[in-house]
Amino acid sequence: MATLYTQQDKNIGKTWLLMATFLAVIVGLGYFISYYYNNSGILYFAIIFSIVMNVASYWWSDKIVLSMSKALPAEHDTYPELYHIVENLSITAGLPTPKVYIVEDASPNAFATGRDKNHAVVAVTTGLLKILDKKELEGVVAHELSHIGNRDILLNTVVVVLVGFISILANIFLRGGIGGKREGKAGGALAIIGIIFIILSPIVAKLIQLAISRKREFLADASGALLTRYPEGLASALQKISSFGTPMHNANSATAHLYISNPFGGMGNKAANLFSTHPRTEDRVEALVGKK
Repeated sequence: MATLYTQQDKNIGKTWLLMATFLAVIVGLGYFISYYYNNSGILYFAIIFSIVMNVASYWWSDKIVLSMSKALPAEHDTYPELYHIVENLSITAGLPTPKVYIVEDASPNAFATGRDKNHAVVAVTTGLLKILDKKELEGVVAHELSHIGNRDILLNTVVVVLVGFISILANIFLRGGIGGKREGKAGGALAIIGIIFIILSPIVAKLIQLAISRKREFLADASGALLTRYPEGLASALQKISSFGTPMHNANSATAHLYISNPFGGMGNKAANLFSTHPRTEDRVEALVGKK
């Protein structure tokens, strides 16, 4: 049966594998672009920058995500119930109490970030606090604590860096023109292979993002329900969140998979679900409480 720490060891290994993949992909892109433009400086830049980004994604992952989400520290006196819920569930889960942040946004949502359980953050929107009752909020917080316990937070943040940087680099190249390319059959073949590689890299990164987030949402739902012993609370919260429909103001495609629900609004039908970073709410609720 799933527990809070079921995937912890696996996620640590997957994080290092993903970081190594990120390094290899960026160096590969850098090699092609440097060959294409006959400029070895591009390759050196790609190597150095990929290493720097890997280090930054590990040590400052929480700051990167919080800055992108415009989250601010929550004052205890302003949000006492939220603080007590986080503290009590952290004790139950056997985790250090994470820092608590608030995102000023009417759209209800939440996420967790950080490099490990000792440097973790739970952030919720003001809209979430407004529409959920205590049991539902406990379900959401338990879900996010499950991400922390399973070391999903570091893995998910590395995906943010992977998706964002590869997409940016590919866009820079594709918009940069084709001047300076090498001549001859070998150069032409390399150019074709490189262009395909650059076009497909953001797609592959997106597929990694989708695959990682969907599996972990189901597991975090199950682990959160085990933590609160009240799956109906999380199920009700997910229904309220998904029915809101209005996207978040600071929604970003690179960070979408971090949230408990799609920050761009509901994705109700199965066709749309193929391109969503989250499973359908109906499927998640059914997994928690069964069909009604």
